[in-house]
Amino acid sequence: MEITIHTTFLPHDDPDASLAFWRDTLGFEVRNDVGSGKMRWITVGPKDQPGTSILLGPPAADPGITDDERRTIAEMMAKGTYGWIILATADIDGIFERLEADDAEVVQEPIEQPYGVRDCAFRDPAGNLVRIQELR
Repeated sequence: MEITIHTTFLPHDDPDASLAFWRDTLGFEVRNDVGSGKMRWITVGPKDQPGTSILLGPPAADPGITDDERRTIAEMMAKGTYGWIILATADIDGIFERLEADDAEVVQEPIEQPYGVRDCAFRDPAGNLVRIQELR
């Protein structure tokens, strides 16, 4: 039996800003963009990995979520503690320079971690933590 990662979810509170970050800064391709206003679901992914995607969607769109839960999610997004993802690249320094040049919020410059990886970290426009590890 084979299982693959198909899609993961990250919230957005400004679909145009999220789209610019994931498409224009990181170079992901847009695979789908449905809805309107803040109620847009945008699917992006690496061009050379057509089977793996990130769904950028409105947080708390589920009708079963309470108003208190929506407020909690909004608070967590504002603090940058709600969504996160780990990416990988062979060119961590080049990606870091591109993100920094596009004024992405730097959380951590590339550094050798004591647990054996070299990585850096940013926040996307919605506050999601994006860690990028160097492939070796």
